Amino acid sequence: MRHGDKINNLGRKKAHRVALLQNLASQLITHKRIVTTLAKAKALRAYVEPLITKTKKNESALQISHNHRLVFAELQDKAAVKELFTVVGPKVASRPGGYTRILKLGIRPGDNAEKAMIELVDFNEIYGKSVATATEPAKKTRRSRAPKKAENEETVVAPEATSTEEKAAE
Repeated sequence: MRHGDKINNLGRKKAHRVALLQNLASQLITHKRIVTTLAKAKALRAYVEPLITKTKKNESALQISHNHRLVFAELQDKAAVKELFTVVGPKVASRPGGYTRILKLGIRPGDNAEKAMIELVDFNEIYGKSVATATEPAKKTRRSRAPKKAENEETVVAPEATSTEEKAAE
């Protein structure tokens, strides 16, 4: 039984799985979007989002270099780490999480595997401008349970009421 086993092993031993995720993560950071299987995309999301979060926490020079070392230890790719800290990090600085998007693409004809595209959310020009710029701080949301007041209640008239009033006037 696999109770409490949350990691998807992807049919690989640990060393092979780590190498696979390193390569997928560096390619995602470099190209901003990749096409892979749905299972690999979901595993990659859990692998790459903490790395992107580490690029945001830059208070002091010591912490910056420490975060560079931590991310390089995971990725083992200098070009991807440089791209992550110079391009991706500043662009996602105001986003409170959810840096990747997974879009299902259907099945692969050869082996019937589900394909998916995983992309960095702030680098998609199709969906328009991102939610905030890097200069704004992260928006904290707090949802209340109180219903919103309708500002102009007397101006809102139901269409059924007007039709019945017209019939009564005739």
